[in-house]
Amino acid sequence: MAEFAFEPEPEIRLAPGESAKAIEGKSPWRIAGRRFVRDRLSLAMLALFLVILIGSWLAPVYAHHIAHTDPFVSNLTGTTVVNGKRVQVIQAQSGGLGLGSIPIGPTWHSNYFIGADNQGRDVMARVFYGGKASLQIGIVSAVICTLVALALALLAGFFKGWTDSVLSRVMDLIWAFPVYLLAISLATVLLTKPGGLKWGPVTVNSSSLWVPTFIIAIVYVPYVYRPIRGQVLSVREKEYIEAGISQGASNLRLMFSDILPNVLSTAIVLLPLMIATTILTESALSFLSIGVQPPNASWGTVIEDGQSLLYSRPLVSIVPGVMIVLTVLALNVLGDGVRDALDPRAKVHVRE
Repeated sequence: MAEFAFEPEPEIRLAPGESAKAIEGKSPWRIAGRRFVRDRLSLAMLALFLVILIGSWLAPVYAHHIAHTDPFVSNLTGTTVVNGKRVQVIQAQSGGLGLGSIPIGPTWHSNYFIGADNQGRDVMARVFYGGKASLQIGIVSAVICTLVALALALLAGFFKGWTDSVLSRVMDLIWAFPVYLLAISLATVLLTKPGGLKWGPVTVNSSSLWVPTFIIAIVYVPYVYRPIRGQVLSVREKEYIEAGISQGASNLRLMFSDILPNVLSTAIVLLPLMIATTILTESALSFLSIGVQPPNASWGTVIEDGQSLLYSRPLVSIVPGVMIVLTVLALNVLGDGVRDALDPRAKVHVRE
């Protein structure tokens, strides 16, 4: 018996001010790209995010060739040159009773550009390294979360019945826990396990960035699973899917050739929003000392380092905080731009 392919006619919705003639004969992805390129605000936010991403990945270049410092080594007795004079990085307080010490403030040159922390380490270099870790964890955990949720949603929405019931109840169980409480519980158990984590021949040290990456990915799977599952259930009832089943098309072909392309746009829209959410979560966990572990640094750990210096050296906490705000803002606006490009009338929200 010959097999027949039943391809749906894509429903292209017009964006405000867009004519049907302008998109006639073009593929949905090309139309989405055309709309996105015309969105100047989204392009500006994409450029901002790329600048932050590239700057963070160049952290070793800044530390070794510009600041000439190791941001992970304590430098309590170190010195630096300011205005032609050599001064201590950790200086004695001159105000009040003159007791205690205070790290050097912004020097506005390559060494200690925005000052040092209470260990005498270059804060700017630590902000760059912290951004590298935060972005790595945020991006990788969001990608893992989205891929796992997409696979589970395809299975649940296509097969329905007991498969949908079991998977949905597991997602409801994870959903029932407050995100940060569940993440803190998992992190506390995994980080205090002696000898690290072992899965057969694979051993993951408790200080590895993979520990917070997998924890954050797991706790957010239900948030991506639910909207994608709803889309799969809707597409599953379309006439061309029923026609394909009646013609003997395999389940894999129906899921990956007919259903997946129609729900992929939802996953793409959710991805930048999830990256923003996972970066916030990682920063919060690291601020509580249960995310990124020493000797690594993240934006959350740098903020925590500056907590005791808020009155004397506020830039230690302010600068990484501003970086988090700019990154999350860029990703949220970018996510809205991607959503508008793929479907101008769609409304996708991620529950915080």
